[in-house]
Amino acid sequence: MRSSLRSQLRATRRLLTPQQQYKATAAVCRLLACDARFRLARHIALYLANDGEVNLLPLLNYPLASIKTPYLPLLSDVLRPWEPTRLLFQACDPRHELLTKNHYGIAEPVYDPTRLLPAAMLNLVLLPLVGFDARGNRLGMGKGYYDRTFAQTGRAWHQPVLLGVAHSCQEVDKLPAASWDVPLDGLVTERELVWFS
Repeated sequence: MRSSLRSQLRATRRLLTPQQQYKATAAVCRLLACDARFRLARHIALYLANDGEVNLLPLLNYPLASIKTPYLPLLSDVLRPWEPTRLLFQACDPRHELLTKNHYGIAEPVYDPTRLLPAAMLNLVLLPLVGFDARGNRLGMGKGYYDRTFAQTGRAWHQPVLLGVAHSCQEVDKLPAASWDVPLDGLVTERELVWFS
């Protein structure tokens, strides 16, 4: 069921026109820029939009961006084969830095171990979603990178705030939650930003 729903939602997201994508990006960025948790966060993980995802790069042009450090995810599969299917987070401003494509064809920073930050040290993680429901259950791309990465940090000590980012057309009535799914703390679409915890 999850794989067929994933295909359907990805197709829906890809049907959005450039104008709809632009409006969604502008609305999501405005909502984030006005949010207290976003404004207080200093170490923020973003992603580079792919396959119809909401583009977060305009956030880097907001006035508060100068006092924040943006991080982008890198796949650990090749870099750290002992930690497969986990993400590394590297400080990177994609507007001015060299990017490369990973084995999924998604742009990521050129690996620099001196600029990595442990996932647990991030303040806020903006993560892309394929689908979501009103209870904060999420459906990702199916590889489990974010789940494995943030299950590892453990809530007992420190866990970054996980905020899902999606288009409102990606909402479904109810998503079956798998035991390995790491729950979202909040969700933002072009319509609203909601915190669950």
